[in-house]
Amino acid sequence: MFKVKRSEPGRRRISGPGIGLGLALILAGGAAPGTWTAMTRNDSPSVNSADHAYNALVDEFFDGFFHFYPGRATRAGLHQYDAELPAYSRHDIEGEIARSQRALELLAHIPTQALSRPNRFDARLLESSIRGHLLNLENIRLWENSPAYYNTIISGALFSLVQRDYAPVDERLKRLIARERLVPAVLESARQNVSNPPAVFTDIAIHQVKSEISFLQNDLPLAVAGARDAAGMAEFQKVNGQAIEAYQSYLAYLQNDLTPRSHGEFAIGAANFQKKLLYDEMVSMRLDKLLALGEHELRKTQAAYIETAKLIDASKTPAEVLNSLSLDHPDADKVIPETQALMAGLRKFVVSHNIATIQSSQDPRVVETPAFMRALTAASMDTPGPYEEASSEAFFNVTLPENEWSDARKEQLLRSLNRTGMIITAIHEAFPGHYVQFLWLKQIPSKTRRLAGALHEPWGEVGSNGEGWAHYCEQMMLEQGYGEGDPKLLLMQLHGALLRICRYIVGIRMHTRGMTLQEGIDYFNKEGYTEQVTAEQEARRGTMDPTYLVYTLGKLQILKLREDYRKKEGHYFNLREFHDSFLSYGNPPIQMIREDMLGDKTPAL
Repeated sequence: MFKVKRSEPGRRRISGPGIGLGLALILAGGAAPGTWTAMTRNDSPSVNSADHAYNALVDEFFDGFFHFYPGRATRAGLHQYDAELPAYSRHDIEGEIARSQRALELLAHIPTQALSRPNRFDARLLESSIRGHLLNLENIRLWENSPAYYNTIISGALFSLVQRDYAPVDERLKRLIARERLVPAVLESARQNVSNPPAVFTDIAIHQVKSEISFLQNDLPLAVAGARDAAGMAEFQKVNGQAIEAYQSYLAYLQNDLTPRSHGEFAIGAANFQKKLLYDEMVSMRLDKLLALGEHELRKTQAAYIETAKLIDASKTPAEVLNSLSLDHPDADKVIPETQALMAGLRKFVVSHNIATIQSSQDPRVVETPAFMRALTAASMDTPGPYEEASSEAFFNVTLPENEWSDARKEQLLRSLNRTGMIITAIHEAFPGHYVQFLWLKQIPSKTRRLAGALHEPWGEVGSNGEGWAHYCEQMMLEQGYGEGDPKLLLMQLHGALLRICRYIVGIRMHTRGMTLQEGIDYFNKEGYTEQVTAEQEARRGTMDPTYLVYTLGKLQILKLREDYRKKEGHYFNLREFHDSFLSYGNPPIQMIREDMLGDKTPAL
C-alpha cells in the first residue's frame, strides 16, 4: 500500500503569475538560467528529471492560481499574496483560463511513468483539479451569471486577513488596506461581467452584501483596533469608508438595476454536472444511476428514521418526537461552553475505542460565528490553512441569536442548537470529523494534495472526501458505541442524513432534470422532514452549489471502501488502521484512494 512520506523534497520557487518560459524550456529539454533541466542530452526521460519538472509545474501553477485567488492563499497560510486582489475583469479571467490551459499542456509533456509513485498519484490529481477549475471558468461561468461571485471573493479575502493572529496586527493592517483599495474595482467588474443572472442569484447577493456592509462597518474596525500605527489607522478608515461606499452603491445597483433584468437560468445542465463530478470527484456513474442510488438511500433512511422515532415515543409522530428533542437546548449564553465541554468526551472516545489517531493534543476552540457568516451557517469548523505556521488554533464556529431578535426568532435558532443535535454536529466538525482530518492534512508532504481543494468552486471547499468523511463519522461513531445506543442520538443522526440525501437528489434534479427552486423547497419539506426556513435555505444553496451531494456521495463511497478493504484484509482488518490510512492521503477523490488501497480499479459506488 502506498504510504506518504513525512518529509517533503525541496522545491525551488518560480516567481510570477504565469506558466512561463523557464518551465517551458525545462520540458522542451533546454534550460533557462537558474532552471532545472528535465531531459537528458538524448531527450530520454529520467525519474529525477521528470520529478523536477513536475515539482516546478506545481510551484508555478499554484503561484499563478493564488495570484488569481489571493484570499484562498491567505486561508491556506501562504502570505506572500496578502496584499493582492485582482479586479476580476474579463481580461483577468480570460488570462487565468489561458494560464490554466497552458498548465495542462505542460503537464501532458511530463512523462508520467518516469515520475516517482507519489508524484504519479499527485499528477493525476492535479490534472483533474485543473480541468475542474477550467470547467468552472469556461462552462459554468459563475463570474458571468452570479453577482455574488464578486462580493464573496471580497469578503473572504478581507476576513482571511483578520480571522487569526498569524502576524502582528500592524502588519495585517497594511495588507488589509492594500486589499480594500481594490474593492471598488472588483465590484465594477461585477457590473461589467454579469448581465442576466438567475433571480435567485441576485437575491442571494443582496442578502450577502447587506451582511458584508455590516462586516465592513463593525467587524473590520474592531479586528484591527489594537494597531499602534496611527497613520495606518487613519488610512484604513479612509479606504474602509471608500469600500463601504462602493458596497452601498453595489447594493443599490443589485436592487434597482440588476434585479429587474435577472431572468437567467441557474441550472448548469447534465453535461456540465457530469463533468464536474468527473473532474472534482472522479465519479463517472451516469446521472440516472446516481439518482436511483440516492432515492434508494432516501427510502432506507426514512424507514429507519420512522422506526427510531417509535422507539422514543410511539404515541407521537416522528415530527413531534424531533420537536420534543429540540426543546432541550441551553440558553444562548451556555451554548458555547456546553459545546466546548463536548470536546473532551469525544476525544476520549475516539482514542479509547481505537477510532483514529489524533495528531494533536490541542482541541478546537468553540467561538461565535463571525457576523457576516451567520446567515449562511449554524456551525462550522475554521482550521488554519495547511501551510499556516504562525497560528495553530482551530475555531469551531457556532451561530448564536442576535440581541435585537424577537424571542420567537431566538428560540427557533436555539432549538437548532439542541443538546442532542450538537453532539452529532461536534462529531462532524471536530472529533473525528473535519478537525481530525485537518490535523492529518498538515502532516502530508504533498503540495498538490494540500492545495488541490482550493480549486473547488463555488468557494474553494473540500468535496466528497472531506464532507463525506465528516458525514460518515456521524454514523460510524454511533455504530462503534458512542451514546450507548441512545435512540435520541440515532434519530438526530438520521435526520441529518435525510437532509444530506435531499441535497444529493435536489442538486441533481434542479441542475439536470428541470426541478424548480420551489419544487426543491417542497422536496426538502416533504422528504427531508425539514422546517420551512431550512428548506428554503437548503434549496437556495443548491442553485449555486450544484454538487452539494458530496456529503452523501462521500459517505457512501467510504462505507463501500471500508467493506471492500475489510474483505481484502480478512481477520487482519483494523478500523483505526483503515481510518488512519484513509486520512493519510489528504483530500483527493475517494476513487483515487480506493485504487491505491485496494490495488484495483473497481468503482467507488
